[in-house]
Amino acid sequence: MEGEIKNRVANSKLVTIDLEDHYPQGERQIFDISPWLYEGIILREKEFRAFIKDHNWEQYQDCYVAIQCSSDAIIPAWAYTLVSVHLNPFVKKSCVGSLNDLETILYAEIISELNLEEVKDKPVIIKGCSNKPVPENAYLLLAQKILPLAKSIMYGEACSSVPLFKKK
Repeated sequence: MEGEIKNRVANSKLVTIDLEDHYPQGERQIFDISPWLYEGIILREKEFRAFIKDHNWEQYQDCYVAIQCSSDAIIPAWAYTLVSVHLNPFVKKSCVGSLNDLETILYAEIISELNLEEVKDKPVIIKGCSNKPVPENAYLLLAQKILPLAKSIMYGEACSSVPLFKKK
């Protein structure tokens, strides 16, 4: 039919990857060590272990937790690890750092497990806009993973994409 409107994007070999589709569901929480420090800056092992022992860890059930210290205290690595050991039976994942660090770790795991055979020798768009907190590093990790496979890589939307890579 002449004059028929055709969706060239839908009919193309273009593969769109939306990292928001892979967003892991679950509450995110920050676990701040600073309230458990003497005068907010000194970790006293005996008191710290008492706080750990008496804390209600069940409140983190099925959460993703970023462990951090909001004060300028120097926290030994074993303290973060001890908190993580107690969180582990309840949480989906924990890490030391910010919520952005947590999201980056989650996406690094997700991207490493993605089967991307569908992008082999095809143009790929990494969808850029999302309503969920997809960290910038996730886009880099995804691009690095598809680089050896894809014919080309673009960022954005099919109607307004930014070219990033094209095989020669």
